[in-house]
Amino acid sequence: MRILVLSFLLASATALAIAADKGTFSGKWKVSQSIAGHDNTQACTFTQDGNDLSGSCATDEATVKISGKVDDKKITWVFKSEYNGAPLTIKYTGTIDAQNKITGTVFVEEYSVEGEFTATQDQ
Repeated sequence: MRILVLSFLLASATALAIAADKGTFSGKWKVSQSIAGHDNTQACTFTQDGNDLSGSCATDEATVKISGKVDDKKITWVFKSEYNGAPLTIKYTGTIDAQNKITGTVFVEEYSVEGEFTATQDQ
């Protein structure tokens, strides 16, 4: 009986660890941003594996790969794109709140412009 209980506890702990690794940020997100008077919305899919974040975002021009990091309720990600043939590096820094909404800043490196974004998780 003792071995059975120990096996159950070990299996439960393993299941919880696997669930925690999937991460709060995994899933589909709608990212609305405003940068230098230009507003747009992207459909993003994030996959969190421990502290690493990967996935993609669909922009007006293309679908881009993202990479980033998660630290508790803080999240950062970056992607490279183009605008009128010129390269762009776009960096996001945000915090998740209790309603699974991320708010933060977005920075376009090549133009040194900053804006704000809000991301909501699709259900």
